[in-house]
Amino acid sequence: MKINEAAKFLNTTAKTLRFYESKGLITPEKDETNQYRHYTENDLYRISTILALREIGVSLGDIKTLLDQPNLSMNHYLDIQRSALFEQWIEIRDMIGTIDRMIEADNNSVDNIHELASHLKNLKDIRSKWQDRWNFDGQAIDYDENIKKEGHAFNVHEGYDEGLATVEELVNPQSDDVVLDIGIGTGNLGSRFLKNGAHVIGVDQSEKMLEICHQKHPAIETRKGHFLALPLMDYSVDIIVSSYALHHLPDDEKLLALGEMNRVLKESGQLCIADLMFENKRHRNQVIENYHNTGNQVAVEVIDDEYFADKSLLVTYLIENGFVVETMQFNDILGLIFAKK
Repeated sequence: MKINEAAKFLNTTAKTLRFYESKGLITPEKDETNQYRHYTENDLYRISTILALREIGVSLGDIKTLLDQPNLSMNHYLDIQRSALFEQWIEIRDMIGTIDRMIEADNNSVDNIHELASHLKNLKDIRSKWQDRWNFDGQAIDYDENIKKEGHAFNVHEGYDEGLATVEELVNPQSDDVVLDIGIGTGNLGSRFLKNGAHVIGVDQSEKMLEICHQKHPAIETRKGHFLALPLMDYSVDIIVSSYALHHLPDDEKLLALGEMNRVLKESGQLCIADLMFENKRHRNQVIENYHNTGNQVAVEVIDDEYFADKSLLVTYLIENGFVVETMQFNDILGLIFAKK
């Protein structure tokens, strides 16, 4: 098929096909005598894929990466693109909300506009700069084996099994409920709900964790994303669970994460979080002082390195946003929050 025929068949232009060729996206055969391009069936399939990806906003550079990596499946790449689009959508929603607040305030002074614009920029920066400084892609392969529940000077996984079992018991999904597990890792919590007939969606920022989760539990739908930009539509899940993940966010970002959970949770939904947390600041200081007094500097350093939650802050936010809340503390560092709308 020659270039004009191919363009007409694909509902595009010859100029577009030449442009894709100049970018190295396609390499049609050329007649040695006259240099006319000849498009094979495989060329047409490749071009149709490029055109489709461009329609949903994928850059030419990203498309080239996709097409040049035969081991990267289309579904895998589309999942990455979905995550990026949700982040853009949430950013647009924040912008609209800021404009609405400006209009409602009816006080459009320069200082007021500057304050709201700064708030918007801060939200954008927090979401766009979120990153994994713990290298979970690197930890993924040996993650399950490295969950040591005893034998450490300071064991962050003390009570791990009890915590996950309690989450499972409390939420008790019904058949066909949609359960979202945020920071699903290799699926140790989310997989517990498959036997109930629930549809489990696992969100994680680590592609390697998602890959291993899918290998272990093919029935779990995996999606790339994170606490601050969940790749789901509003009011689309019945239950949200999370374990040993929220403590990777500072307190102000934890509240943004709860806002995202509230956004995707149905009106009658429930959420349950088992994580590293203290009852409040006083409890945190008391626990750290006890570790100091016993000479356990490892424990103090681990607590300082991450963001163990202040449970009282999370509970206050949830109550103010219409949740009925129950809490429990398994040990000095592992707590649980169970909340219903």
